[in-house]
Amino acid sequence: MDEYLSGLTTEEINEKTQMMDECTTEQMLRLMNEQDAEVPAAVGAEIPQIMKAVDILHHVLKNGGRMFYVGAGSSGRLGVLDASECPPTFGIDPMLVQGHIAGGDGALRTAIEGFEDNAEEGIALIERCGVTDKDAVIGITASGSAQFVIASLQKAKDIGAATIGVVNNKNSKLEPVCDVCIAPVVGPEAIMGSTRLKAGTAQKLVLNMLTTCTMVKLGKTYNNLMVDMKASNIKLYDRSVRIIRAATGVDEECAITHLESASMNCKLAIMMIKTGLDAAEAEQALKQCDGRLKTAIRTFSKVV
Repeated sequence: MDEYLSGLTTEEINEKTQMMDECTTEQMLRLMNEQDAEVPAAVGAEIPQIMKAVDILHHVLKNGGRMFYVGAGSSGRLGVLDASECPPTFGIDPMLVQGHIAGGDGALRTAIEGFEDNAEEGIALIERCGVTDKDAVIGITASGSAQFVIASLQKAKDIGAATIGVVNNKNSKLEPVCDVCIAPVVGPEAIMGSTRLKAGTAQKLVLNMLTTCTMVKLGKTYNNLMVDMKASNIKLYDRSVRIIRAATGVDEECAITHLESASMNCKLAIMMIKTGLDAAEAEQALKQCDGRLKTAIRTFSKVV
């Protein structure tokens, strides 16, 4: 028996759910709900580490670097999910935040066992991605023992990239290869070892924080509005109109007119309305302010 694995919190038997197979449906659901309720506090305890990670990621992306999620199994899928949502939410290049899973894209739908133990493939992934010392690599593994993830982070660290770990056990094998290690310990799972449950939920909350707060610091929002979103379908077009109205106080007709004049660029439309600049002038003004809408409005409202 592997002493490391047998000693993991995520591998322990949960005493509160031991008789789960004798519960009624309602009892099972309430047990799971009670266990899930423990997750936010575990994540909250890691905010000091999450804060360090966000500041690193902000520095990396602000200075032309990229961020890569690397994981296996459920952890890998969560990384790919978070990365894939960044372009439509924040209007960024899909290559800026990337998600990679052991076993490749096929492993997103079908579990491919064994790849998480493949250190060589973890190293090869970092090489294929062309990771440099400008980038950041975030390794996600509930147990902290997935060799694919550990090797990826070690290779990235050797290159000089920033390394961040997301794990659900303290003193894990992942921690030594991380500049920052985020370790929300959620306790034994309702079903012993099923880390797609509480551990996965904790990971999802952490990844939400990492990308959302990094993007806010990069000026991808105006207040709490996702102004860098592109109006690429009916739902997002309608949301863009509502965002413009909320940010400027104009009526629907005015919001639509400016959104179309701005080539469906929500942020640009708000800038035009707030400053009176035309599309070309507003775009240039935003560039001068590194895309930070609030700064641009304050700066250029003084000169119009």
